[in-house]
Amino acid sequence: MEDNAILDLYFSRSEQAISETAEKYGGYCYCIAYNILENHEDAEESVSDTYLSCWNYIPPKRPNLFSAFLAKLTRHLSIDRWRSRSAAKRGGGALELALEELTDMTDGQSTEDRVLRREQLRALNRAMDALNETERSIFLCRYFYLDSNAEIADHFQCTEGRVKTMLSRTRAKLRLALAKEGLL
Repeated sequence: MEDNAILDLYFSRSEQAISETAEKYGGYCYCIAYNILENHEDAEESVSDTYLSCWNYIPPKRPNLFSAFLAKLTRHLSIDRWRSRSAAKRGGGALELALEELTDMTDGQSTEDRVLRREQLRALNRAMDALNETERSIFLCRYFYLDSNAEIADHFQCTEGRVKTMLSRTRAKLRLALAKEGLL
C-alpha cells in the first residue's frame, strides 16, 4: 500500500493503518530499534510504541516522508528505552560507542546553550549538504541508524578500514565546518 493511502487511514482513524504500517515498515523499524537496543524483546516493544506514537501524532501531522517520520519516532523511542534500561549500569553497546565517537563534536548541553545548539545543528546540516552522497550516506548509516562498521562495509561493498577512515575524515570535516563558524 502506498504511504499516502496509509496516511489517509490514519486520518480516518482506521485501525487498519497500524497493520498496514507494520506490514510495510515493521522490519525497517525493528532494524533501527534492534541496532540501538541489541535486544529482541525491547526492539519489539519500541516498534509497538512507534505505532502508538504514530497513531497519536497523525492527525494532525501529515508527514511528508512517512518512512523518515517512522525512523525518527523509532529511534527516539529506542534511545529513551535504552537510557532507562541502562541508567543503573552502563554497557558497551553500539549506541554508547556511536555517541562516544561524536563527543568531541559537542561541548555538552546546558539550558543556556540551546541557541548555540540550534546554530550548531544548522551549521552541521550545511556541512552535511557539502559532503558527497557516499560520505553522507555512510555517516547517517553509522550515526542515525547505528549500523556497525561491518554492516556498512557490506552494504557499500568496501572494507571496514575504508568505512572507519571515511567516518574519521567526515567527522573531521564536520568538526572543521563547525569550528569555522565559531560553534565548536
